[in-house]
Amino acid sequence: MNGKISNFQQVASLRRYTMTEGRERGLDVIDCDNGNLRFLLNVSKGLDIMQMYHRGQNLSFVSRNGFTAENIDFMSRFEGGMLYTCGLDSIGGRDGYVAHGTYHTFPAQVLTARCDKQGIVVEALVRDTAMFGQDLVMKRRITSDIGGDCIVVEDSLTNLSFKEQNYCLLYHVNVGYPMLDAGAEVRLNEKSCCGRTPWATQNMESRFEMEEPVVDTEETCYFIEMNEPRAGIVNKTIGKEFVLDYSGDTLPCFVEWKCMVSGDYALGLEPCSCLLDDRFAYSTIQAGQTIDFKLKLSVREL
Repeated sequence: MNGKISNFQQVASLRRYTMTEGRERGLDVIDCDNGNLRFLLNVSKGLDIMQMYHRGQNLSFVSRNGFTAENIDFMSRFEGGMLYTCGLDSIGGRDGYVAHGTYHTFPAQVLTARCDKQGIVVEALVRDTAMFGQDLVMKRRITSDIGGDCIVVEDSLTNLSFKEQNYCLLYHVNVGYPMLDAGAEVRLNEKSCCGRTPWATQNMESRFEMEEPVVDTEETCYFIEMNEPRAGIVNKTIGKEFVLDYSGDTLPCFVEWKCMVSGDYALGLEPCSCLLDDRFAYSTIQAGQTIDFKLKLSVREL
């Protein structure tokens, strides 16, 4: 603090509130602003990141559903958001399971929420339990420096049960307009790539090129083996680059979701513990074991 600042909220802030209107009614939110980045955390939905802004410009994809407090059918409630965590019971679409799993339906128990000269820090627990079944706890810590250009998400998954448990995890990081626009390019270092569908395979050469929205086209999805755990998108029109770094040791797989559909215009950068469809496979966590995962969401001006 100096003599020019009467209150630290002139520099950065953290506010907690509950939404009161429409489908959002009842959602508990932590609104964080470090003076450069603003990001909204959804306490009611696993402490996922609802939206992220850089100097007032939106970076995230928000679907036509918007945000809802209800746990209704997946296609009617999937909001996208800057970060939508998928798992721990399933990812993708699998018979007998909720699409992309149940993690996002669990409310978080906030342990810490502060904003001071040391930065913004929010910590919470998310529990996935069942009688005679799993007892998994995710401790999520989200931090951002004052005036900084990145958000760090650190997750620690602990098995509190007395036997080995299965889990899967996919971090659905969703970029939207204006960060996503025609002429923007995906940047990553791949070792190999496979299209999820025949349509994706047919359009593989343009997988990193973002086009104008198209009515009634198909989404495309790519399974990518990475040389390094980093992916991003560059938009020279607005002069910004968004970069996602992640823990490649605990998230060895990666999916690119490219959706150029009018009204559903989105790019998903998705580090994960396994792939989808017939490539799905659980990981295991031993009784008492903790496994760590990390994401860093960064923005820089070109």
